[in-house]
Amino acid sequence: MYSEKIAGQFLSSRVRDIRPSGIRAFFEINNVGGDTISLGVGEPDFVTPEKVREACIQALRDGKTKYTSNKGLMELREELSAYYASSFAVTYDPEQEIIVTVGSSEAVDLALRAVINPGDEVLIPAPSYIAYEPITHLHGGNIVEVEAKDEEQFKLTPQALQAAITPHSKVLMINYPCNPTGTVMTEQDWLPIVELIIQHNLVVISDEVYAELTFGRKHVSIAALPGMRERTIVISGFSKAFAMTGWRVGYACGPGELIAGMLKIHQYTAMCAPTIAQIAALESLRYGMTAKDEMIASYNERRKLFVAGLNAIGLACHEPEGAFYAFPSIASTGMSSEQFALRLLKEAKVGVVPGHVFGSGGEGFIRCSYAASLVDLEKVLERMARFMQVTQLV
Repeated sequence: MYSEKIAGQFLSSRVRDIRPSGIRAFFEINNVGGDTISLGVGEPDFVTPEKVREACIQALRDGKTKYTSNKGLMELREELSAYYASSFAVTYDPEQEIIVTVGSSEAVDLALRAVINPGDEVLIPAPSYIAYEPITHLHGGNIVEVEAKDEEQFKLTPQALQAAITPHSKVLMINYPCNPTGTVMTEQDWLPIVELIIQHNLVVISDEVYAELTFGRKHVSIAALPGMRERTIVISGFSKAFAMTGWRVGYACGPGELIAGMLKIHQYTAMCAPTIAQIAALESLRYGMTAKDEMIASYNERRKLFVAGLNAIGLACHEPEGAFYAFPSIASTGMSSEQFALRLLKEAKVGVVPGHVFGSGGEGFIRCSYAASLVDLEKVLERMARFMQVTQLV
């Protein structure tokens, strides 16, 4: 076709090699209307709290529509510095060590671009968030998946990390609490990992966008552990815990030299995060904590109901300790993850994401977001129970 000819002539080979997002592909399939209930996209069902929306509206009335500093509003960076110190025991200089970005996704891109040289290896525990691999590929890095196993609750282990490290290893890209598994790493889990990181002189990019979303245990930032602050870029944002997905405000914290490198790229691409969105984020940090805690309590209630329901209908599922995803095994059905997801959508009108899109170790699982209403989750469990009964009769 003509379009293929154009692509062959003009598109970068790295872009041609990238697969479309598996999550977005299934989102489009799921977005068929009717009575389909989609648990496919990781987005809170809450609206951004009213006080935050009102702060944005007032900012517009006040004409606060100009660029901010490339680094972001100083007031927001100061608030982020205080927030990370009080919540996660890591202190950052708001002038030199924090940058506000267009969502945490831009921060991931900036961090990888800032540290990767062509041929460098980026170690990624898998299953993992699907964006890390294509972004690494775009910037000339080589992906090395580190298998996180079901029987170890999908935690990164020192044995698996040691086996994956080579002389070309440079970056460890981590995401805990984890999308898609809901896994949380404890300080005791991290300590032997930290030894290997320091021994092999790795730089760590820690995507902590679900840091606030933990249940029963507190998130431990790897940057807070001895010897790690100086080699870790921490990434987070307001999308998940503060119900601000569409506002696109994220941030990165880390050593000044690395943040300065990220800023070089950011100032030539995004320039700055949207001003009114930064003002809304500042409002969330100052006055939105009660609303955040109420949303987290609601997710916890949904988590308990949904995971218990999955196990009751024969889809074995570890109890996730963080994020808002369940990652049940569908091995008992004899189907692949994609077969199961497509049949579940067609026959039960329930949308989920097949586990294989999250990389090694994801096949045989599906990702379900329980950031949906209790009413919808109960309907989903009923539909999935009927579907399981039918599949067992076939």
